[in-house]
Amino acid sequence: MKKYVIIVAGGSGKRMGADIPKQFLLLAGKPVLMHTIDAFYRFDSSIHVLLVLPEAHLAYWQELCVQYKYNQPITLVCGGAERFYSVKNAMHLVPTDALVAVHDGVRPLVDVETIRQAFESAAEKGSGIPVIPESDSLRQLTPDGSVGVNRADYCRVQTPQVFQSNLIKEAYNQEYTSFFTDDASVYESMGHSIALTQGNVSNLKITTPVDLTWAAVLLHESV
Repeated sequence: MKKYVIIVAGGSGKRMGADIPKQFLLLAGKPVLMHTIDAFYRFDSSIHVLLVLPEAHLAYWQELCVQYKYNQPITLVCGGAERFYSVKNAMHLVPTDALVAVHDGVRPLVDVETIRQAFESAAEKGSGIPVIPESDSLRQLTPDGSVGVNRADYCRVQTPQVFQSNLIKEAYNQEYTSFFTDDASVYESMGHSIALTQGNVSNLKITTPVDLTWAAVLLHESV
């Protein structure tokens, strides 16, 4: 089956305190988003990359590609008002007989093994969702305050989330609801079972300046 990845990069720089969106900030000498795309080409050089950006950012991305002489083959897709609609726009370009991953553009340190396991799971079971154990203590908010819960009953969900394309394309024909916080929730709402795979603690999502600093340290250590 052909492999596709939809990379969603619609974030702003508000929590970063930056003047440009976080996916365009520099990490080890080039924009974060380029590291993210390269991770998938290391996994499979024949993968089809669909990069979803807000319309206002398309020209800026193309300028960055010229500036950094970045020539990876990419199909640009215009994003929507919500992440759900951004992914849905890209799904129109994915055939029904493929495997398709959806990945956060600001997770540049995803490793090949995490990607591989998610794709293999999707090929066999319909989906592959990488997770890591929860290490912090958790409390559930209640009308009366809060109550402690067993952290062993919870895990942190990462991307890429990989699916058989015919199933996830059908799921994205639903009406949007605020419950859809990721692609797994969209897929699961159609009655499909979620298959979990092993994530990686280094696969962090860059949302704050501290995250960017950690990403630089982790990238240096992996070289």
